[in-house]
Amino acid sequence: MHLLIILNGFIIGLSASIPLGPIGIICIQKTINKGHISGLVAGAGAAFADTFYAILAGFGVTFITNFIEEQQILIRILGGLILLFLGYRIFSTNPAIQMRKKHISKNFLGDFISIFFLTLSNPMTIFFFGAAFAGFGIVKEQSGFSELLQLIGGVLAGSFAWWFTLTTLVNLFRKKFRLKRLWWINKIAGSIVILFGLSVMISLLFYRF
Repeated sequence: MHLLIILNGFIIGLSASIPLGPIGIICIQKTINKGHISGLVAGAGAAFADTFYAILAGFGVTFITNFIEEQQILIRILGGLILLFLGYRIFSTNPAIQMRKKHISKNFLGDFISIFFLTLSNPMTIFFFGAAFAGFGIVKEQSGFSELLQLIGGVLAGSFAWWFTLTTLVNLFRKKFRLKRLWWINKIAGSIVILFGLSVMISLLFYRF
């Protein structure tokens, strides 16, 4: 076992996850509204999606990489639409109605799948991992299968560690949020996610075909 390879993978996975984009906003909102597990499961969806792209970059699966590059317009359109839909759902959620229910719906599988595919809708991630692996000088022609597996494992661990840390910190303050604050959090978080979705759609207007 090469601990340095695992550590490098951990750092890369952490670096890929830390920037607080729409995925982070959604995970925070889910943690506050539905609890720690819901936010963590959503974060795990993002971690596995990042790991999937890391596998493609690490193992050099060129035909899939080429397909993603060729279809990135369609992928980004789908991602933008998903962001708009999720943003609207968050914005329109009324915490008062949720509190009146005996049990808040916790569809963990749905949380995982929705964030997994939303993360996959950003095809630039695979190029990030390709550049990061090259920058660290990790993936080489002579790299063995076990070394690549350790690298990918490190990426998954680093990404998951970030989502665990983020959702745990948010959960510590969850009970301090009153109903009115939850209402505002949903409005603000939903608006931010909608803006991310609109920015994706608008950016396509300036894309050079």
